[in-house]
Amino acid sequence: MHSILAADIGGTSSRFAWFERVDSLLSLRESVWLSTRDAASFAGLLSSLQQSSFSHAPDEADIAVFAVAGPVENGNRCLPPNIAWEVDLTRREISGVLPPTVLINDFVAQAYACRSPIADSARSILPGKAVRGAAIAVVGAGTGLGKATLVPLEHGRYQALPSEGGHALFPFVSPREQAYAEFLRQKSGQPQLIGDLVVSGNGLRHLHWFLSGEELSAREVIDRLQPNSETLAWAATFYGRVCRNFALEVLARGGLYIAGGVAARSPQLLTHPSFQREFIDSPAMAHLLQDIPVWLIDNQESGLWGAAWHGGQLLA
Repeated sequence: MHSILAADIGGTSSRFAWFERVDSLLSLRESVWLSTRDAASFAGLLSSLQQSSFSHAPDEADIAVFAVAGPVENGNRCLPPNIAWEVDLTRREISGVLPPTVLINDFVAQAYACRSPIADSARSILPGKAVRGAAIAVVGAGTGLGKATLVPLEHGRYQALPSEGGHALFPFVSPREQAYAEFLRQKSGQPQLIGDLVVSGNGLRHLHWFLSGEELSAREVIDRLQPNSETLAWAATFYGRVCRNFALEVLARGGLYIAGGVAARSPQLLTHPSFQREFIDSPAMAHLLQDIPVWLIDNQESGLWGAAWHGGQLLA
């Protein structure tokens, strides 16, 4: 038996979990959620973990895998764009309280979650036929927009490829969308409108503000979404556009998984007709897109499962 400490450190919440792996079977034994924004540093976050109800000391694990919402440098450092501090495993106050630790991007963890036990409960959004041995795309919006690709290797292993595609410019295609782009540019103060700004909780807030004149929080907007809501139709279109573009970019004939807080809390974004219409809207590639299955992983701890699954793959 091996023990794995997994963490999913996001811009809003940080989740920690203790997993046990017997042979190839992975099981979650304990988890705790902490506020990322309440921590003044990564060391402070680990201190909060030790002072929480979490019953295991971090250094008791055989391996730790920490998923962080940002690009990882040299395998041990990350400057997350939506967190006020860095994660640096080389710092003395960090290395002394952790077991051997691997740092990965948060959507690399979401990609590995597609191979973990929770993938069996993923909800089918669009039918299709996954091609064995083909790339799998993973997309998700929360505090920001995450993307990753999962590539099959030999002997049942997988390699997840990170992406910072959420920082690429978002495509607006109609005059009214261009009007929204100008509105978003003014309200956000950002000259470049990237996917992080448009397809995220904050993007949903600005979209509803533009369409209705109501300035609400993202959670309030989500709670008020109705089937005939213009906000819902636009948001579903934007989400479908992001998914279509990424599926084409990586040729995701193995399927596309959607994870992340916004869709998990509001699956109507994906079941709305505008999502499917936008996802297959390609004059040249509609036939290919129609064959790509789309699933929703609505388990809020999917990043933990993915990090733990990767830890188990490394131990094996």
